[in-house]
Amino acid sequence: MSDRGNPAAAREVKIVRTSVVGIVGNLVLVAFKAAVGIVTGSIAVILDAVNNLSDALSSVITIIGTKLAGRRPDKKHPYGYGRIEYLTGVVISVIVLLAGVTSIRESVGKIISPTVAEYNTVSLVIIGAAIVAKLVMGQYVKRMGKEVNSSALIASGSDALFDAILSLGTLVAAVLSLAFHWSLEGVIGTVISLFIIKSGLEMLTETLNGIIGERADKELTDKLKSTINAYPQVGGTYDVILHHYGPSQIIGSAHVELPDQMTAREIHRLTRQITAEVYAAFGIVLTIGIYASNDYDPAIAAIKADVERIAGSYNEILQTHGFYAEDDQITFDLIVDFKADAPQIREMMIKELTGIYPQYHFTVILDSDYSD
Repeated sequence: MSDRGNPAAAREVKIVRTSVVGIVGNLVLVAFKAAVGIVTGSIAVILDAVNNLSDALSSVITIIGTKLAGRRPDKKHPYGYGRIEYLTGVVISVIVLLAGVTSIRESVGKIISPTVAEYNTVSLVIIGAAIVAKLVMGQYVKRMGKEVNSSALIASGSDALFDAILSLGTLVAAVLSLAFHWSLEGVIGTVISLFIIKSGLEMLTETLNGIIGERADKELTDKLKSTINAYPQVGGTYDVILHHYGPSQIIGSAHVELPDQMTAREIHRLTRQITAEVYAAFGIVLTIGIYASNDYDPAIAAIKADVERIAGSYNEILQTHGFYAEDDQITFDLIVDFKADAPQIREMMIKELTGIYPQYHFTVILDSDYSD
């Protein structure tokens, strides 16, 4: 069967193909740079070759991770294996960090015991060609990473572009060495090593954030809420929670505010329509919960307006929603800034509301600020 009708399979093919290009390109650069480094005695060029070798290894790990992540869901793992891609990112980050630590150790030794590298025109041409090759490769890998939403490819592409800049520094050091017999190998090697370590730490932080769980992307949640709120029966969309099971699979939930006069049949039809549209538009498997609303009653609408007014007087309160009044009971959810003392803010607000409406009992549920 063609991959054209299977987006996940097509994505996997593109990631593997791009990674193979990265492997081949980096191995060619390793061979040329290692040869130049050994012949000229340049530690900076040798370290640059080691960095390219780690890039090739990263591409191999990306392929393995993508293949494992693409396995079909089973009884033990009903959400699939997509999160393996995050673990792949951790491994790649550790490899980059180890390469950086090893490089800085060798570079510092070269600063303590400097030697002047012996460059020639051929070696300079090879280094220059390697810079151009890295620029082209970096642009290609990064573009493909964005196209298929692969953080591993995007990181590899960015790293390749950065390597090109660092290689330019090596070329400058080579020209200075050739022209003035200055030994800047250890210094350039140290700078390269520090940037490798920095890149590794940034990659590791980004990947770990994905594993721990980050706030949902604001642009995505805004579009999602706008799509749902377009239905005339919906008074608002709240509590949007999105869980990523790999870059291409998102499972989430949201609450929608609906008039309490709607029947179960009407709610069933509406939520089915919403979930189908959300999946078609965003590829998100969404579970929908319901907040009943009866603010069509003028008296209840007035109380709701007071609740929102009082909440607005607190800088710590971000939002109220899920307001419902029935008999002598009023309930609503309160979102308080993470930095504030949420229970204290809730008690203060309940006390203020009870002073205005002593005939009502207020139940205020603290909600989390999952999305903007």
